[in-house]
Formats: sequence, structure tokens, C-alpha cells
Amino acid sequence: STTAEPSKPTSCRVVIYLQREMSGDTCLCPASGAKPKLSGFKGGGLGNKYVQLNVGGSLYYTTVRALTRHDTMLKAMFSGRMEVLTDKEGWILIDRCGKHFGTILNYLRDDTIILPQNRQEIKELMAEAKYYLIQGLVSVCQTALQDKKDSYQPVCNIPIITSLKEEERLIESSTKPVVKLLYNRSNNKYSYTSNSDDHLLKNIELFDKLSLRFNGRVLFIKDVIGDEICCWSFYGQGRKLAEVCCTSIVYATEKKQTKVEFPEARIYEETLNVLLYETPRVPDNSLLEATSRSRSQASPSEDEETFELRDRVRRIHVKRYSTYDDRQLGHQSTHRD
Repeated sequence: STTAEPSKPTSCRVVIYLQREMSGDTCLCPASGAKPKLSGFKGGGLGNKYVQLNVGGSLYYTTVRALTRHDTMLKAMFSGRMEVLTDKEGWILIDRCGKHFGTILNYLRDDTIILPQNRQEIKELMAEAKYYLIQGLVSVCQTALQDKKDSYQPVCNIPIITSLKEEERLIESSTKPVVKLLYNRSNNKYSYTSNSDDHLLKNIELFDKLSLRFNGRVLFIKDVIGDEICCWSFYGQGRKLAEVCCTSIVYATEKKQTKVEFPEARIYEETLNVLLYETPRVPDNSLLEATSRSRSQASPSEDEETFELRDRVRRIHVKRYSTYDDRQLGHQSTHRD
């Protein structure tokens, strides 16, 4: 470190802060009064004497011994080699951000440290360590950043349901909306139509894409033990909001066949609707009204059942029956319970 000339203190800008009864670090607001008179502070020979530090508005108490254990800029400041500035109340001013200074003090005291989990915060801590010339802490931060870079970070985790009890627990405990895809090809009693396998794969692929896109906002879960062949369920704040069933029975030949469809637009719509239920935000009534099909199709007499409508589960069954062989099943379009 370089010894500063007496006429040029090492501190840059001097910011004045109000002092209160403090025993640790706390951010204070700048005082509105006049700028206090600053005086030189010589730290040589103080030993275990406690000093008061004002680092960018965060206040700290520590000993000179802790600050001078390592050969750093702080040792130069508090061993008399550099001039430090104090305000009229005795606070030594350091014009740096005080966010990570407590962590730096812990390292100076006993050479151990608990690093932040976030990469950005580790980078911030390393920048402060470089400023104070704490080479040991800089090395620790560099090693941690390299380890995080080399380690595999999963994009998202998707639980697979193993029991109904587990499903209930996951949905009730989730603070996020929930989207569940149930697919179980072995549930089929009949043969599949020609496009069913392709549509089943498209449903699974869409589920994976939505999981990657919204994993931070929605809990996606898979169910491979349910009674349906392919069915989407949507939950918000612990209750089921909508269901999209993608299977139906058709008579394309002399025998029954199972048909799996891929209602992509409906799945996207219900996924966007479920985002309205992100915790802790409560869905806006007007927004719910605009996105609820039940509301738009309701008769005037149903206005009195507003609360009940909001609690209903939208079940969209994509069932289409052919009129092959003049059977009485006819054609049933998409309907809603």
C-alpha cells in the first residue's frame, strides 16, 4: 500500500450520517444538517481498542487488532501508515458500499467465511475484497465462482406422482399454481386411432416446453398412475381450476377405438389463466371475468351465483364421435360441465 501525503487524505467523498445507539451494521439516512468538521485519525498503537466504522451508511464496531491482522489496506489505515477521516461524533468514514463489509470483518477476525449462495453476490464480495487488498478472500471467492461454473445447475425439477396422498400434499403445500399432466397409455381398453400415439407425444412435448418456460412461476407435476390416458389439470391456491381431457371413444371401424387429441390452444389458454393465481397476488375480479368462459356464457339469472361460478372447475372434454354405421351416438362437440 502507498502512504498518502498529509495534505491529501485517502478518503474520497465524505458523506454525513446520523448516529443512533448502534451495536452492529444498520443503514442510516444522510443527515440534513451542515457538514461536520473532519479531523485526522491516527490508528497506530490502539491494540484491542474498539473503533466505529461508517461504511457507506452501514455502521460497524470492531477492534483495531481485527483490522490489522492481515496485510491489507485496512491495516495501512489503522496502523498509522495512512490517514483516515472521522466525523465530529467519532465515526471513521469509509466511502464504500457497506453491504458485504460485515462478511469481510468476519474473514479478518478468524480467516473463515460463509459465502453467499448467489453468484452475483459473490462477485460483489470479491470486488470489495480487491478494493481492500484482501488477497486471501479474493482467492476464496474466485474458487467458489469456478466451482459454481463447473457444477451442473438443473433447469427445473418435475416431481412424478407416486400416490394420491403425495399429489394432494404437493398441491396443497405449493405456493405456486400447479399444472399436472396425467398420461398412462396402458389404461386403454381398445385399440388406438392412427394419430393417437403422435398426439400423445405432442402433449408430453408441450408439457416439457411449458415446464422449461414457466418453471419459476408454476409447479409442473407428472402423473403416470392415474385412470385417464391423457389429461391436463390446472390448480391455483390449492384448488382445481380446470381440466382438459384429451381422450375419447370413436367408431371409425366395426369396433370401438380410443382417440387421443392435442388441444394445443386450450392448453395454452388454461396455463395462462392459472398464472393469475400466483401467490401472494389475488386474481383481479375483472380479469377473472374476462377470462372465464363460464361467466361469458352465463344467463342474467346466474349473476347471483358469481361466487359459485368462480369456484367451479372448468372441465373440457374433447370427445368426437363419428356417425359411422348410423349409430345413435352422433357427434358431440367440445362441451363444458
